[in-house]
Amino acid sequence: MSDQPADPATDTFVAHRNLLFTVAYEMLGSAADAEDVLQETWLRWVKVDLEQVRDQRAYLVRITTRQALNRLRTMKRRKEAYVGPWLPEPLLTAPDVAEDVELAESVSMAMMLVLETLSPTERAVFVLREAFDVGYDEIAAAVGKSPAAVRQIAHRARRHVDARRPRQAVTPGQTRAALESFRRALETGDPQELLGVLAPDIVLMSDGGGIKQAALRPIIGADKVTRFMMGGLGKNERPITVSPTVVNGSPALLVHLDGEIDGIMAISVEDDRVTGLYYVRNPEKLNRVESETPLTLR
Repeated sequence: MSDQPADPATDTFVAHRNLLFTVAYEMLGSAADAEDVLQETWLRWVKVDLEQVRDQRAYLVRITTRQALNRLRTMKRRKEAYVGPWLPEPLLTAPDVAEDVELAESVSMAMMLVLETLSPTERAVFVLREAFDVGYDEIAAAVGKSPAAVRQIAHRARRHVDARRPRQAVTPGQTRAALESFRRALETGDPQELLGVLAPDIVLMSDGGGIKQAALRPIIGADKVTRFMMGGLGKNERPITVSPTVVNGSPALLVHLDGEIDGIMAISVEDDRVTGLYYVRNPEKLNRVESETPLTLR
């Protein structure tokens, strides 16, 4: 039996699929929406005359960006009607993502939340320029602006992100150590031990999506977060297990309640203390925490 003839459009799309997914995910914060964007990208890609395309990778990134921008604008309405804080959909990632400092930072929960504060066009420009090192001319073609306008948007977005990103770089080892201390404090149920792990101005965000119980607003301050965590765990009569995992390129905790996945806890760390705690409980956002999602910037 002879091999099927190769289809250049399919081969190129498959070769760049992980990159395109990463672009869409960084723009949207939702794996489900990123998959929809890839489907839309594919439908447009198969209609393209490949002989007219000089750089197929760049062309695919351009289509993906446009589709993601369209979806970002419709997601804005969904988020406005969302119950409680909206957190990005966590992804179980391979160990090599954590080793790639640039990639791990660009998909970290903390960074994804900063990206949420940008306008759709600012987010697209920032992601393409800072994470994927796309040239200004190519970004301009993707977002429908002039290269000069894109430079200005990139500068503004970078300034906005720099003002909100962590002040110091933290290694995966430091995050793991803080996470382990946090996990021990949860398991012992000792409020003083938990207080010792949390930064005084820690912010806890929990996302139940109106399906699972969660705080409807961010909780700020170590005392309040400790009371919330101890109150929530103390009231639960079903057995809770908390195990380490790697989500969005960073150490995190997978929480099981009575043997079933209850949520993911991701953290941000500064000076060996937990400054941000992100607890995703919405079951619609927990489809990607058991099998790895391949991500890449190249």
